Amino acid sequence: MTVATVPGAIIRAADLPFRSLGGCEVATAVGPGLGARIVRLDVLRVPAGAQWRPEDSRDEENVVVVFDGQGSATSGTERAEVGRASAVYAPTGDPYTLSAQDSGGLTAYVWRSRLLDGRRRGPHPRRFSTLWNEETQLRGFGGTGEVAASDRTATMNFLFWPGTGTPQLCLHCGVMSPGEYFNVHVHPESEEAFIVIEGNGQLFLNDRWYDAAPGDVLYAAPGVPHGTRHNGEDPAGPRFATCGGPTPFDPMLYRRAGVSPEVK
Repeated sequence: MTVATVPGAIIRAADLPFRSLGGCEVATAVGPGLGARIVRLDVLRVPAGAQWRPEDSRDEENVVVVFDGQGSATSGTERAEVGRASAVYAPTGDPYTLSAQDSGGLTAYVWRSRLLDGRRRGPHPRRFSTLWNEETQLRGFGGTGEVAASDRTATMNFLFWPGTGTPQLCLHCGVMSPGEYFNVHVHPESEEAFIVIEGNGQLFLNDRWYDAAPGDVLYAAPGVPHGTRHNGEDPAGPRFATCGGPTPFDPMLYRRAGVSPEVK
């Protein structure tokens, strides 16, 4: 079932419609069917011992997050071993591949976007990272005023962003302990697509909160309020984490973090 608002949606992982393609299974969680014009989010299942090599990937920017399983990935001519929470960036012009180990399959979420006019790839983009990379972070985010903000704020890791050479897509990971929020906000010119990567919590879309579990997806069109919170009450409970980002990237987030939004 899809919980629909206009223009946005919560897409449940259990309801994704997979189809066979290139020896793998693919489901489109966010795309034209939801009104998205700039970003597409696919969910990919690679069987044990198989490889995913999309023919059109060099025409787009691609960001890949491994949700489950282990294997290897290439971005252009570079290669790395990957597992749960690994992240891969392939700039426009460079293809990517994902290969699953012989002993088990691999599930990944893939953000895709064609560069808008005037955007150019960075000269030396970062290609591999992990969602738990704490190198560059946003803390104390108070939202943009649509909903009363909590002062118990989550931490957001910036993995792929202008400072690592990405001109349009980005990848952020919000990590919440029980009681913490990534406060409700809007992106005036960006489409937001993100997933729950770990734990249980809630996603805000438009005017209400929805319960969410690993693999669930949020899509918000430009100007639509959205956010996340860990509504658990046990201070020692497991964390809640989401990952994704606005497309094209929103300079506001980087300015709030005290870093430059210029593409390096």
